[in-house]
Amino acid sequence: MLRQGLRVIWTGIRQQKKIFAVAVVGSALWALATVGTAWAIGYVTETEVTPAVESGQVTSSGLWTIFWVLLAVLVVNMTGVVLRRVAASIAGFNLQALYRQRVTRQYLRLPLSWHHAHPSGQLLSNAHADIEAAWQIFNPLPMAIGVIVMLLIAGTQMVVVDPFLALIGFLVFPGLFAANLVFQRFMSPRITRAQQLRAEVAEVAHESFEAGMLVKAMGREQEETDRFGRVTNDLRDSLITVGRTRGMFEPVIEAIPVLGTLAVLAVGTARVASGDLTAADVVEIAYLFSILAFPVRALGWVLAEIPRSVVGYRRVDSVLRASGSMAYGEERLPREGAAHARTEGVSYAYAEPAERAVLGAEEAPEPVVEQLGQQRSMAIRDVTLDVPAGRTVAMVGPTGSGKSTLANLVLRLMDPDTGAVTLDGIDLRSVRKGEVPDVGTLVAQQTFMFDDPVRDNVTLGEDLSDEVVWDALRTARADGFVSSMPGALDAMIGERGGNLSGGQRQRIALARAIVRRPRLLVLDDATSAVDPAIEQAILGGLRETSDGMTVLVVAYRMATIALADHIVYLEQGQVLDQGTHAELIERCQGYGDLVNAYAREAAERAAVAADEEH
Repeated sequence: MLRQGLRVIWTGIRQQKKIFAVAVVGSALWALATVGTAWAIGYVTETEVTPAVESGQVTSSGLWTIFWVLLAVLVVNMTGVVLRRVAASIAGFNLQALYRQRVTRQYLRLPLSWHHAHPSGQLLSNAHADIEAAWQIFNPLPMAIGVIVMLLIAGTQMVVVDPFLALIGFLVFPGLFAANLVFQRFMSPRITRAQQLRAEVAEVAHESFEAGMLVKAMGREQEETDRFGRVTNDLRDSLITVGRTRGMFEPVIEAIPVLGTLAVLAVGTARVASGDLTAADVVEIAYLFSILAFPVRALGWVLAEIPRSVVGYRRVDSVLRASGSMAYGEERLPREGAAHARTEGVSYAYAEPAERAVLGAEEAPEPVVEQLGQQRSMAIRDVTLDVPAGRTVAMVGPTGSGKSTLANLVLRLMDPDTGAVTLDGIDLRSVRKGEVPDVGTLVAQQTFMFDDPVRDNVTLGEDLSDEVVWDALRTARADGFVSSMPGALDAMIGERGGNLSGGQRQRIALARAIVRRPRLLVLDDATSAVDPAIEQAILGGLRETSDGMTVLVVAYRMATIALADHIVYLEQGQVLDQGTHAELIERCQGYGDLVNAYAREAAERAAVAADEEH
């Protein structure tokens, strides 16, 4: 553990060389001033205090000498403390910011397949609590380095005075390291458990916030409170165990230097009695030990932080080393005309995460990676799908048939396990990074709105004119309710679009996609919350403006299916049939049963709406 802790520390020092060097210089100045205090007291005592006592007269020049000597030591000490603390804080916070950026960028690089196996609460913990744990050690670290400088100077001075007493005093340090080895053996698994529980608490809290409406609608407030209470109580108990272990260790660290001082006094007294030393020599060495007693604790603080730092760094490093990143080539996709999308025998299976356990330090000398189960849930198998340029193709099938998975694969949100996905005949694995989002856009059923104005939610920061934004809103049939909002395009949507209906959020999400004029538009049940009449108007508008656009739509309504040029029917992850609506009704029983069920549901909703009007 100590070796791994030193490796983590060296990693941080390499990335903050200059500012950490300033902290070390400040710490060295503080060490020199602290040890120099003994010399300063001895100097003014010998040159000013003793003569004044002997003569019974105090001169003004003597007082000024004492003042300036002690002031010089104090100024050096204060300068060192300020440099040490400020620079150490800057280095630690720089490392935290740097690794948060790295972890966040890694999250964005990793495909959906990796995210499916890692709960969001754990990812939040990796980006926050684990990074803090990894680099918190930089607060006491410069002081500990200054202590080493101080020990070298003080140790040399003690050896000059009396090597035998210095040797007795030096026995303090083997005692410190022996106590630390015992501490690490007990502390490491407890720190590991506490960090994992932090992730679990973040995960449960995140789920509670996300499912707030569901919890209230189902009256599950108490059950959710109890669930959160259980994990927080587990974290509390774990942190108490950590604190108890630390509480047993720190008094030992504090006691060891005191015991060293007592040993020096006991042996020194005997040597004074035998005439080998003077009382002044013993007092000088004892004083050096007394001023070192507190700084030596800084070594204990660093040693105490090492297990937590190593565990935090391992958990962060497991994200940075994740192998789920996608490979890219140098191919470019055309920018003009509708896209021709095709899948060739693609299969994909979702990883099912088993119980996640982070190993203790003594069990895992290398960076820890979460142990995921090897079971995989097959979503689609051997699917060949052709979406001709400029056409509208509908994917129809029962829940769990693989429609959304196929939609994600077509836009390379993840890569298939087998087979290939192409746009305009180009394998998506060979294109440059950012090429697919430039030509293809997905609108999912679950839309996300930022707490920003309507304009920013549509443009997502792109420099687009208001006229272009309004055109997209008109196509998505969102211009009516947006124009009626106070401020129109400048109206704040609110967190996650809380002040909009589900259908309004979906229409703004459609406008967000349309404004980019994609060559391939994928709609994954993107109009499910929109009224049927408005849905028909939206899809009709898309059809009128889709000369340069290919549309692939996951369809659940007859209105959507009827507008498609070609229909693909999936069941249990496979394409069972494809063709026009009339062809599939005639020859595919599963398709006929499904669309008839859709039609009956639509008729029932229409009847209910008619009764409400009367």
